[in-house]
Amino acid sequence: MRKKPTRESVTTIAPDGARHFLQPAIIFGPWWKARRAVAWLLIAFFAALPWIEIEGFPAVFLDIEHRHFHLFGTMLGLSEIWLLFFVITGWGFLIFATTALLGRIWCGWTCPQTVYLEHVFRVVDRLFEGDHVSRAKIDAQPWSEPSKLLRRGGRFIAYLFLCWAVAHIFLAYFISIPGLYPMITDAPLAHPAAFVAMAVATGVLFFNFWWFREQLCLIICPYGRLQSALIDDDSVIVGYDEKRGEPRGKPARDISTGDCVDCRRCVQVCPTGIDIRQGLQMECIACTACIDACDDVMTKLKRPTGLVRYASLRELDGGQTRLLRPRTVLYAALLVIGLIVATVAALRVQPAAFKLSRPPQTELYALSETSVANVFRAKIQNKDEIPRRFFISAQSAGTKVTVLNQSAGMVIAPLTELTLPLTLLVDRQDYRGEFNLILRLRSEDGAISLLQKAHFIGPDPRTLQK
Repeated sequence: MRKKPTRESVTTIAPDGARHFLQPAIIFGPWWKARRAVAWLLIAFFAALPWIEIEGFPAVFLDIEHRHFHLFGTMLGLSEIWLLFFVITGWGFLIFATTALLGRIWCGWTCPQTVYLEHVFRVVDRLFEGDHVSRAKIDAQPWSEPSKLLRRGGRFIAYLFLCWAVAHIFLAYFISIPGLYPMITDAPLAHPAAFVAMAVATGVLFFNFWWFREQLCLIICPYGRLQSALIDDDSVIVGYDEKRGEPRGKPARDISTGDCVDCRRCVQVCPTGIDIRQGLQMECIACTACIDACDDVMTKLKRPTGLVRYASLRELDGGQTRLLRPRTVLYAALLVIGLIVATVAALRVQPAAFKLSRPPQTELYALSETSVANVFRAKIQNKDEIPRRFFISAQSAGTKVTVLNQSAGMVIAPLTELTLPLTLLVDRQDYRGEFNLILRLRSEDGAISLLQKAHFIGPDPRTLQK
């Protein structure tokens, strides 16, 4: 028998402290159908991105081996890794804003854990072991029962294959589909590091979806604990209309009851094992299963639906939900500002990188009979998929600076980085002391122009006049 939910402990913990496995029922209501459509769109999007090419590369290709990151036609190198700050903070503000407005809609509709568990692996559960009543009976059977071995064995193999497939699609984001194919077809020892990584990833996914399941949401994920800070009385959540539903019970003569008949159907379908009628709880992932279940019962009883529905605590208390309030305005403003800054920064990313530094353990300057010299170390990265010829020139107000051995430029292969010494010369007669200058990296076709500031160091010019 399913444990009765309480607010004092999670339903997945038995009275003796052992793990209690949930077998939630399924209700094919309109909210479930909408979530299924969203889930399959997200799964298709995740699986298709490594196959979609934009300018010769996958739409999302995190090439860690060569330190290149291709994002929808834009290539970022390590020098632009700081742009991830906007991705992380933007994602955070987006979740904050949507949570303040719509509660834990992320958890119930788009979280990968919910998407795959509810719309892939629970489908396999029903395929091999039947409905929630049949699954509960199989749980209670001993392993010596042939039917349990057959059903659970088939489910085990199906889980293993699905976890293997998801892990390989995820790996394709880092090595691309062409790089993934030989790793699948070759012997494991041909790519030992990749084989170990895939075995670990498959094992972690299998452990999560086979055994850990909803515990990831209850124990590891911090989002449920953050909802007390992100959600207020005006946030739209999945809630129970206590004023309409209480006192609950079956209608009887001379006894006044609410619309809730205490059928516990909302509890049976809950994937985390809570009773939504006990109010907002950390374990609720806003999956809307209880809405579908309650609406189905109300329809059969010819009563109005919406006893359990999307509503704010203020609305459930008889008030009116306020969408515009300080926290939603603040989160939205921060999100918009971040998007603007990130867009401007991304548009300024060029298909090359140019860095300048002084080599360690070298003299600051060198003197000859005709010139004063400074040596720098230049790092130039060609992010394009075609070779490019680059030239380096120096600009300084009032002092002519010559860049040694740069008249013919240099050719850099596609997607490679070149490190070279850079010698700057100033004629002794033109030298008037230390000064600042600008070094310009320019491509032969003029499409790329990058600047780096530098400081030319030399002796006191008075010593050169002696």
